[in-house]
Amino acid sequence: MKIAIIGAGFAGLSSAKVLGSLGHDVTVFEKAPDVGGVWSSTRRYPGLTTQNNKGTYHLSELKMPRRFPQWLASEQVQEYLEAYVDKFGLAGCLRLGTEVTKVSPTAGEDGWLVAAHGETERFDHVVVANGIFSTPVIPDYEGVAELEAAGGRLISTSDLGSLDEVAGRHVLMVGYGKSSCDVASVVSGVAASTDVIARDLLWKVPRKVAGFLNYKYLLLTRFGEGLFPYQRLGGVEKLLHANNSRIAQSLTTSVGALVTRQLGLKSLGLVPNKPFHTIAKASVSLATEGFYEGVRDGSIKVHRQRTISRFLEKDSKPYAELSDGTLLRADVVICGTGFRQEVPFFDEAIQRRLTDDAGNFLLYRHILPLDVPNLTFAGYNSSFFSPLSAEMAAVWIGSYIAGAHQLPPGDAMRAFTTERIAWMEARTDGHHARGTNVVPFSLHNIDEVLDEAGLNLSKFTKALQWLAPVRPSSYRNVSRKLAERVAAMEQSTAN
Repeated sequence: MKIAIIGAGFAGLSSAKVLGSLGHDVTVFEKAPDVGGVWSSTRRYPGLTTQNNKGTYHLSELKMPRRFPQWLASEQVQEYLEAYVDKFGLAGCLRLGTEVTKVSPTAGEDGWLVAAHGETERFDHVVVANGIFSTPVIPDYEGVAELEAAGGRLISTSDLGSLDEVAGRHVLMVGYGKSSCDVASVVSGVAASTDVIARDLLWKVPRKVAGFLNYKYLLLTRFGEGLFPYQRLGGVEKLLHANNSRIAQSLTTSVGALVTRQLGLKSLGLVPNKPFHTIAKASVSLATEGFYEGVRDGSIKVHRQRTISRFLEKDSKPYAELSDGTLLRADVVICGTGFRQEVPFFDEAIQRRLTDDAGNFLLYRHILPLDVPNLTFAGYNSSFFSPLSAEMAAVWIGSYIAGAHQLPPGDAMRAFTTERIAWMEARTDGHHARGTNVVPFSLHNIDEVLDEAGLNLSKFTKALQWLAPVRPSSYRNVSRKLAERVAAMEQSTAN
């Protein structure tokens, strides 16, 4: 098949490798001038690092270099992806600096017309791999014109290209997620003042809990994932969540107490209102190195349970008025307020067919649209193991296109998908990125995808993952097994 892949991050590149190895003619469109997706040089902000250690944050057939540190800087992640392109000979299928502006079905809906750079090309199949963090969200504040007239700036974290832009200035950081704390930590070293406006406080996990328990042993194992109740419980998880999850919650509560003491949250007045076991409702945030130290020494000030009501000009200077009436200088306002998942290259008719009435993506296994043919999504199962999750979705896509596994009937796929979205909605209070964020159930999702394709790891290997951090390299033979199966099917057909 002739396949177009939109996006050249982990999902797009692994899709190109997997589908190309099955004999498909793939073209990867990327609007940035380089590969990387969220790690592109056009999007990364000062202080951006991975949440995972390097041993758990890579694709299955290429490990991170030994010379890289345990927690990777954004430049190193992009360097890794460039090495992946070289290792698997993907450069020839890349069209960098080429934004896809329109994707339209052919007259008989047997393919797609992809428009980019003023040219339109026909493809048999399209893989959407533009990521769930596609468009930064900046709140619609009152008084933005006044802010800018007084010389202030309102930007997102990904718009901050250099610390020179904030040196000696009064900075407001909006949000309390990882990107907000990352930016606040590095900005505080050069800014005149750094104030964090936090509507809600989130629990943060240190890289080493109590100074010795590595984060990866806490949350990047099957046991760590099993501490949170999945949609359907089985095996050991039934025991962990017996008696209204008493065992699991007592374990997470103990970790929460350790984290509170280690980070000094009580003395800083930064203990979240919600119990620690709610940490994985929508996302889990690694504690930024230096952030709490900055709060302690006064270089960072956190305004908890506050929002910005409006901007105004006072004495020819830009200010922000908070919800409690506090006025703060606001030379640069940086929003780490999340992303909006968009597929703007589809017209409204196609977008309506892709989503439910609430705007959630109706994707079976977070991959296959229920009502649009010749289209799949990769990387729309963002998780603790986002690179691996995206790659295994690409494997499922390759198997699906080849007819190497059987799908349930249409009504069964629809029931499964709508039930999954309803569960996600209730579990995360609606914070599930339109049905694309599967945190913290990374391995459950990978298991479901590979079980259906008949390509999952052995029970023994999965048992080892209960107490040891999951190694993506354990999955390195999955795409090879798929290629062998597809080749055997083609040989059988030829005979």
